[in-house]
Amino acid sequence: MDKLLNDFSPGLFVVQTILLLLLILLLVKFAWKPILNSLNERESGIADALKSAEKAKLEMQNLQADNQKLLQEARMERESMLKEARDIKVKMIEDAKGEAQDQANKIIEQAQAAIESEKKAAIAELKTQVANLSIEIAEKVTREALSSNDKQLKLVESLLGETKFN
Repeated sequence: MDKLLNDFSPGLFVVQTILLLLLILLLVKFAWKPILNSLNERESGIADALKSAEKAKLEMQNLQADNQKLLQEARMERESMLKEARDIKVKMIEDAKGEAQDQANKIIEQAQAAIESEKKAAIAELKTQVANLSIEIAEKVTREALSSNDKQLKLVESLLGETKFN
């Protein structure tokens, strides 16, 4: 430090002080204002960016709320559609069961009618066969019984005796 004090020159100090002041004045006039302006612009840009970010955040929250609402509505609509589909399925099954029951009843009625008509046809055929057999038996008995004249006369007399005339 002693060396600095020994080499100190007041003229040089004044010149350096004047140069320093001139440099500060030049910096204030030409550099300080642009630097402050750019800092102010940067500060306002950051503030605007923060405001924009806050707006974007609010919009994002609103969009998320809207998305949640739409998702809830979609779920409700899906549940409604599923319930409606289940109801339609149950109704279709019930209709099919009713139709199947009606078809079964019709088939049973037709089968009963067919059985009844077959029964009547069988009875009629049986009657016809019995009548034919009776006629054949009567023919055979009559041929044998009427083979002689005496037997024929007796038969005619007995028939006439049994018959009542008014």
